[in-house]
Amino acid sequence: MTDLSILFPSILNGLTTGAVYALIALGLTLIYGVLHIINFAHGAALMLALYAVYWLKEAAGIDPYLALPLVVPGMFVLGYAMQRLVINRASHGKDENILLVTLGLSIVMENLALLFFKSDTRTIETAYTLTTVPINIGFAQAMIALPKLVAFGGALVASAVLMLIVGRTDLGRAIRAVAKEKHGAKLMGIDVEHVYAMSFGIGLACLGAAACFLLPAYYVNPQVGNGFVLVAFTIVVLGGMGSFSGALLGGLLIGVVESLGGLLLGESLGQIGIFLLFIAVLLFRPQGLFGAKA
Repeated sequence: MTDLSILFPSILNGLTTGAVYALIALGLTLIYGVLHIINFAHGAALMLALYAVYWLKEAAGIDPYLALPLVVPGMFVLGYAMQRLVINRASHGKDENILLVTLGLSIVMENLALLFFKSDTRTIETAYTLTTVPINIGFAQAMIALPKLVAFGGALVASAVLMLIVGRTDLGRAIRAVAKEKHGAKLMGIDVEHVYAMSFGIGLACLGAAACFLLPAYYVNPQVGNGFVLVAFTIVVLGGMGSFSGALLGGLLIGVVESLGGLLLGESLGQIGIFLLFIAVLLFRPQGLFGAKA
């Protein structure tokens, strides 16, 4: 049996990683819940956000956390413009076209990153990159990297803000109305195309926040988004398609499962547990852990 002194840090590490996974998955959940499409460009957009944080640090000396007011609105504008000017016009209202358009956008963004930044893996150095914080609970204790602890808290706050927007604001009510019945929402005077673009923009803004929390302890290259978006898709299905609470709790659960899988099986095999859990949910609860039956 694994010793508690090893198990406890592994669980904490999984929770810190899972919170960022959840934030990425929440953006994907919002886009799916309103537009009812799978956004294949989600991972590439995260990669662009990470490069934006990297460039701000290297070129202007802006700390990743201080880059939040720049990167988050920038990603929102990118998402709004992408939906309104490209996806909406190129899809002609057909879901299959939207899938192909987002896939095409993903390929374009990854190749642009290769053109400008090459295929090199890049990291940044900050004064707190190697700083650790002691965590003590009862008889268990652990040392957690400060950037991971900040990422955990920041991702939870960003997730709470997103849920507050969707649940308590006029925009959120419009988003929920369009997600439920877009034709009825349109008859009530809601600008459906604007809501689509706002949802896409907010989904990408979540990626901007995730990038700011990730980069102090992570890296960026043109393919970095692929691994994250694969896990995010798993979380969306695991938590229940379109469920915000499911995405949040599912992200935390996936983070812990990945961390414990890496502890027991080795880091290279850590994600096996994620997909075993995913298959089990599809077999025994296909609506997801927190989703309602159709």
